[in-house]
Amino acid sequence: MRLTRRLAACCVLAGLTLLAQAAESPRGEAVVLAASSLTDVLNDIAGRYERATGAHVALSYAASSALARQIEAGAPADLFFSADTDWMDYLQKHELIQTQSRRNVVGNRLVLIAPQSSPISVRIGPGFALASALGSGHLATGDPDSVPVGRYAKAALMNLGVWNDVQDRIVRAENVRAALELVARMEAPLGIVYRTDALIEKRVRIVAEFPASSHPPIIYPAALTRTARPAAVQFLEYLHSKAALTAFERFGFDPPP
Repeated sequence: MRLTRRLAACCVLAGLTLLAQAAESPRGEAVVLAASSLTDVLNDIAGRYERATGAHVALSYAASSALARQIEAGAPADLFFSADTDWMDYLQKHELIQTQSRRNVVGNRLVLIAPQSSPISVRIGPGFALASALGSGHLATGDPDSVPVGRYAKAALMNLGVWNDVQDRIVRAENVRAALELVARMEAPLGIVYRTDALIEKRVRIVAEFPASSHPPIIYPAALTRTARPAAVQFLEYLHSKAALTAFERFGFDPPP
């Protein structure tokens, strides 16, 4: 319960910070709202872009669900970079993005992680012993009701026939990085995150990778918002450049499926 309250409080603070940062952005910069799992690679890409062009990019990260709701609520934003297609579809349905600008940029993989020092060993397959591997602990992942990584995780666990075994033992983090941190701090013995997140956190290790067939394809689309300023157009184009795609590959992302 304490973990749930802490995660909820962090989510509220993140939303307020996002609104404040976006509202204070200079007119000449692009405000990009991106999924938490893109933090490291997008910081790298934006740095390269700024050095090459002199233009500034303001980056704000949170769960795709939280970002989409912020855009819907009127938060100033020029570009939305989601960790799934559902939340981009949501904004498109509400006419809050420029549909013609929407493109799938990269893909990812879903993995089961444990603390680096953990001896847990699991082979993922139909009916695998996930509940037994957890012992008396909990499984950390994004909120399956809204956060993309949690939705992918739920789909995989349902397809593999183990969702009912663990659904009451899930810590519903507000984004994938929060779930990653719970495992890194050994507050949860296992977690389900993206492969790219596991690769950048030295305190965790990948126990096993979920079969791609067990969940919907993990796709990251990007699109200009309805109120996007010209500076965002150039940055969106840069995301599809050779330099950006090389960076995505270096951080472990896949081409979009």
